[in-house]
Amino acid sequence: MPDTTARLTPGLLKPEPGKLLGESSATLALRAEIEQVAPRFATVLIEGETGVGKEMTAREIHAHSPRADKAFVPVDCTAFASDLIESQLFGHVKGAFTGAGNDTLGMLRSADGGTLFLDEIGELPLAVQAKLLRCLQERTVVPLGGVEPVAINVRIIAATHRDLARMVRESAFRQDLYFRINVVRLAIPPLRERPDDIVRLASHFVDELARFYHEPNKVIAPHVRQVLMRYDWPGNVRELRNVIERSFVFCNDRTIELAHLPIEVREYAQRSSRPGMVNGETITSLAEAERVLIARALKKAHGNQSQAARLLGVERHRLRRLILHHGLVHLIG
Repeated sequence: MPDTTARLTPGLLKPEPGKLLGESSATLALRAEIEQVAPRFATVLIEGETGVGKEMTAREIHAHSPRADKAFVPVDCTAFASDLIESQLFGHVKGAFTGAGNDTLGMLRSADGGTLFLDEIGELPLAVQAKLLRCLQERTVVPLGGVEPVAINVRIIAATHRDLARMVRESAFRQDLYFRINVVRLAIPPLRERPDDIVRLASHFVDELARFYHEPNKVIAPHVRQVLMRYDWPGNVRELRNVIERSFVFCNDRTIELAHLPIEVREYAQRSSRPGMVNGETITSLAEAERVLIARALKKAHGNQSQAARLLGVERHRLRRLILHHGLVHLIG
């Protein structure tokens, strides 16, 4: 059965399996966890902010599983009207409700043999949660309006940006369903906490866009890379992808410059490095002070990162992240 993807990233082709990019410690750890969980049947709960790549992670798990040649069916639980989501998930029989002129399989049966990805599972109504729990426990589906259970063989991967444990305490999410889906939990950190990945991802998106638009490739200017690493990316990888596409479209040369970035990214970078005034005295921003201090330590250590880390009293891997974040790679020996 073909991939029945219901939605694509605006402006770009859908991500391909094997594209979980990045060399940060968090990304490397996530890859290792995927390798462990993919061959198993265990239900997976992926947590993370909007735009961090939860669906990409789910696709990676599916692509490296024995179900890779079967359907991967993503379901956006926020996209359906509350009176339709039960029919969409479980299917219905002809005549189940007004307008039900034919039997439908529903998403669960469409994913039979493969993987069902329930994005933003915390948005499911409580009544639908109860029926989903029964499906997971009994491995069967009863279509809306039907009486006979239908056996299914589906792996469930769920994702949320919400605190499900808190929702359970507030009676907004079923505790029994929470325990059922929280077998293997993968937490994806926001992009701002893995700056090592930003330039790698941005360069990949530029290459991807060049192929997509059948245009010559472009490069990101070094000072633009520093700006990208200073920005805090509230929309995470999705926002980075959109920013790079916008920059690519408005760049008529071969190098992406500051002028090609959206104004909010340029202004944030300027604010984060701009000194302030207190009682007439110039106060350097914390980000700029950190950058200057790290640069001084690297110069004092002649580019030796281990020695610079000792001078600064931080671990070497943390210093490495800060060097990349502040664009100080040129000072490394």
